[in-house]
Amino acid sequence: MQQISDFFTGISAIKFADVVFAIGIVILFKVLSSSISYCIIKLFKMRVKKGREIRESAFYKPLKLFISVLGIYIAICFLKTPLNLSSSVMTIVNKVFIIIGIIIFARGLAQSFVPGSALVYRMINATEKEEVDTSFNFLLKIIRFVIYVIAIFLIITELGINLNGLIAGFGITGLIVTLAAQDTAKNLFGGLVIFLDKPFVVGDWIQFDKYEGTVEDITFRSTRIRTFENSVVNVPNSVLSNTSINNWSRMEKRRFKCTLCLEIDTPLGKVQRLTKRIQEMLIKHDDIIDESVIVKFDSISNNGIDLLVYSYTNSVDYASFLQEKEKINYMLMKLLEEEGVQLAYDTKTVYVKQ
Repeated sequence: MQQISDFFTGISAIKFADVVFAIGIVILFKVLSSSISYCIIKLFKMRVKKGREIRESAFYKPLKLFISVLGIYIAICFLKTPLNLSSSVMTIVNKVFIIIGIIIFARGLAQSFVPGSALVYRMINATEKEEVDTSFNFLLKIIRFVIYVIAIFLIITELGINLNGLIAGFGITGLIVTLAAQDTAKNLFGGLVIFLDKPFVVGDWIQFDKYEGTVEDITFRSTRIRTFENSVVNVPNSVLSNTSINNWSRMEKRRFKCTLCLEIDTPLGKVQRLTKRIQEMLIKHDDIIDESVIVKFDSISNNGIDLLVYSYTNSVDYASFLQEKEKINYMLMKLLEEEGVQLAYDTKTVYVKQ
């Protein structure tokens, strides 16, 4: 009660000039925060020449905010004597200022490790990467997580909370938490497996179980996939790490294969000539890998003569492959027409007993 009484007594006795001066300090720091932040970042980034890059730095806005808060802190320290602020009150003010500083610094440091930031851009150039891949993005998320965890522990320490007691409390409830978080732990481990093994990255076209689509994002817990029906599927990492996955984006070539079943009475000369012309057509095709072309008289079946047409295309993308496949089919039909060869139809002979 005495401290409160002294505080109000200080307010009544405070001089107008002191108030004006304190407000002036706050306004001055607020006005100069941009310029001071600009100079500090430029001082630590000697290679930066463009002002725009400095203002887009992850530390620019947090530093501006910290300087503004610093102005408020200095103003309070200036008014300490006129307001009769006790040492215990100033201790609280100091702790609040330090905690705000930790939060601002942690926020700025974490934003430095976000894809697209200047620091990440330099890291990509240093590692000669063309872009942020899945493993690198996952590593950035881990770094941001660690930064926030360290900030939380620093704040807890600053608040005077006994960490030993807190850890002991965690030990008591650890078993319950472990049992409740089994799925989460499995997903985190699955995410780590995906990070290390790299079965796919963001942007890859994958297929597993009954799902097929493009990977949009990989987080600690799950992987987001955009299906070809334009729906979004969030798959737990624990499932993906224990599932066979077809990564179609990593194919270097695609196979084209079909069997032409010719009529059984097709003359041998036409079969030989058609086989040769199909092989020549495929070899001349721009998208076909020449050494992969196989056109052979495969077998004789009940339906007719089976002609195997087999090759690989350079078109990996599914849409492009379908276009090339369509072109080849059209050319096959044209060759059949030019040679006067008919395809056989499934026939079944039925004998009726009289």
